[in-house]
Amino acid sequence: MEFDVVIVGAGVTGLSAACRLMQKAQEQEQELTVCVVEKGSEVGAHILSGAVMETRALDELFPDWQEREAPISCKVTSEDTFLLLNETKGIKLPGFAVPKPMHNKGNYIVSLANVTRWMGEQAEALGVEVFPGFPASEILYHEDGSVKGIATGDMGIGADGEPKDSYTQGMELHAKYTLFTEGVRGHLGKQLLERFELDKGKDPQHYAIGIKELWDIDPAKSKPGLVVHGSGWPLTDGAGGGFFLYHDEGNQVEVGLIVDLNYSNPWLSPFDEFQRFKHHPEVKQYLEGGTRVAYGARAITKGGLNCLPKMTMPGAFILGCNAGTLNFAKIKGIHTGMKSGMLAAEVIADALKEGDEGGKDLTQFEQSYQNSWLYDELYRGRNFGPAMHKYGTFLGGTFNFIDQNIFVGKIPLTLHDLHKDHEMLKPAAESKKLEYPKPDGKLSFDKLSSVYLSNASHEEDQPCHLRLTDPDLPIRDNLPKYGEPAQRYCPAGVYEVIEESSGPRFQINFSNCVHCKTCDIKDPAQNITWVTPEGGGGPNYPNM
Repeated sequence: MEFDVVIVGAGVTGLSAACRLMQKAQEQEQELTVCVVEKGSEVGAHILSGAVMETRALDELFPDWQEREAPISCKVTSEDTFLLLNETKGIKLPGFAVPKPMHNKGNYIVSLANVTRWMGEQAEALGVEVFPGFPASEILYHEDGSVKGIATGDMGIGADGEPKDSYTQGMELHAKYTLFTEGVRGHLGKQLLERFELDKGKDPQHYAIGIKELWDIDPAKSKPGLVVHGSGWPLTDGAGGGFFLYHDEGNQVEVGLIVDLNYSNPWLSPFDEFQRFKHHPEVKQYLEGGTRVAYGARAITKGGLNCLPKMTMPGAFILGCNAGTLNFAKIKGIHTGMKSGMLAAEVIADALKEGDEGGKDLTQFEQSYQNSWLYDELYRGRNFGPAMHKYGTFLGGTFNFIDQNIFVGKIPLTLHDLHKDHEMLKPAAESKKLEYPKPDGKLSFDKLSSVYLSNASHEEDQPCHLRLTDPDLPIRDNLPKYGEPAQRYCPAGVYEVIEESSGPRFQINFSNCVHCKTCDIKDPAQNITWVTPEGGGGPNYPNM
């Protein structure tokens, strides 16, 4: 199938690009064919974020979004920021002590999954073809090396690699330009970064894992519009990150923990840290007596400007969280991802209007990006993450306060973190073994009951989408040196070490996978590669 533009991933970045392309086509009286492929069972099925949304990009894309009944209505009314000292105590920070970018006046508490579904409707109304349940599994190239498009994955392949009765061959989608907006640690984006050396001369990318639950709470405790952020306990002993708790409409709260994936202790379990975190009085006061209704996890690309790769290559773009446009100083990537997609759309539409036949490296995008508020915002936040990594929560926070509140992000120096996240693990024998309390079934829960709430589903009789370069490495190397950390960094119980009479065995329960990509990022030997499973597999998030 031939299109002018093919977009991989129906998240807000890809859908913003699709909508802006069709808007430009209408403005310039040109005909454009745009296709979006999405691996989830429906648009929004794989979307998970906090989320407090800044509508700056949406205001530009759809100034009448309120009239269009976008699911964005819970405006931030108040904010609390805490430094948790231990399991019972915390300090509430005064507003003036919080870095300015972290303030949320004028923003909205949203379900990003529902915002994405709405954006899918806007794209289709503009004439975009949206195909959910079709994962892009392969990049296609022209003879000259430029990107030609993508191929979707075959359906109905058995675990033995042989076609089943339900076998359906994938499709080739050819385009003049292909946009890769797969989200964090995209399977194809990784290949593009290597093939075109897009990250040459850049700092190594940095990541975190975000684990989130949605709760129905006692109406008497509900405070719609309240945003709570914080750091400190339970992330101690060199682990960084923070937490959020957002009061949405309908007596619901969104609660989560973000754990930087540069942590050094292989015994650390982000999932279990999150479960015990909910017992802190500042959090427990809202959740107690409530009901947990949804669970999910997702990696976060948080390196910022210093780690941002070149976003163009012959015939293609890599955008949004696939590239790493999140502004960590704001803890926000929705509006920045959207803007990157919109900028690319405008450059492509203008090029095609001038008769461009495709396959070029549209480097004029770089100038458009550098002239935009997106670049200015990322530049001002460039030191935020490196400061926390270098100096820790207290000194790093002090540096960021000075940088953001006094120098407005323009302090005359740039910090760098040149250590790759997966290289930071220390041997298990040199690390404190962490013991976690058993879940009480009221505030804290186990992994399997949590995965159940993610609605994760994969056809069991298909090839495992978590590929081991060396199948023997987990037991041979990772187990004796690191206690095989995959058992702990995975938030869905995918990886287990099974003790048998013949010795330990590494087991992959791929049907549990919620597509967070943490294993692809944190494995110390970089032995695990996440690839797209059969279409429609994975979590099905209703309101995340």
